[in-house]
Amino acid sequence: MRHLDRLRVVFRSSLNLPEGTDVDGLEYRSIPQWDSLGHMALIAAMENEFDIMIDTDDMIDMSSFDKAVRLLEKQGVAA
Repeated sequence: MRHLDRLRVVFRSSLNLPEGTDVDGLEYRSIPQWDSLGHMALIAAMENEFDIMIDTDDMIDMSSFDKAVRLLEKQGVAA
C-alpha cells in the first residue's frame, strides 16, 4: 500500500471517521474530531504506522492532510 493510502487510513482511524471518508482536504479543527486530543492521537498513529519520530515543531505545523504528506516526505517516507 502506498504511503498516501496508508496515511489516509491513519487519518480515518485516528479521527474515528467512516471508511471511505475523503480526508485529503482536511485541516486542523475543520471537523470536531480533529481537536487537540485528536491531533495527538493522529501524531501517535503516524509515528507508529511509519516508524518515525515527529518533533514538536512538526507536530505544531501539521495542520492539514497536505502538511502531513509533506512531513512524511521530510521524514524520508516515499510512495
